[in-house]
Amino acid sequence: QVQLAESGGGSVQPGGSLRLSCAASGYIGGNYCMGWFRQGPGNVRERISTIFSQSGYEYYTNSVKGRFKISLDKAANTMSMQMNDLKPEDAATYFCVADERCHLNYGNYRLKGQGIQVTVST
Repeated sequence: QVQLAESGGGSVQPGGSLRLSCAASGYIGGNYCMGWFRQGPGNVRERISTIFSQSGYEYYTNSVKGRFKISLDKAANTMSMQMNDLKPEDAATYFCVADERCHLNYGNYRLKGQGIQVTVST
């Protein structure tokens, strides 16, 4: 069973940057979708960004457009997300996901990471 491992979380001040990475322990598939969900305190788990391996198509939720950038290193089975101009509302646990297709719902992804914490505060 392929596993996903997130890294790069931490604590920053508003306006700061972090880079999250998600490494797959093995082969995911010929074409696949990888992405990030997040869940803050008292909030539902929401889809933030996804990228499809074949086309390179990128999806971003409105609240992060222009600030977050997702990328995929297919050779390394690693997906990353550069997060700039972080805001307090970006504070959450971020979850990496992967599947043959991109899905709106977290539960539909075959592979899920354990989650990594991002804190944004003064």
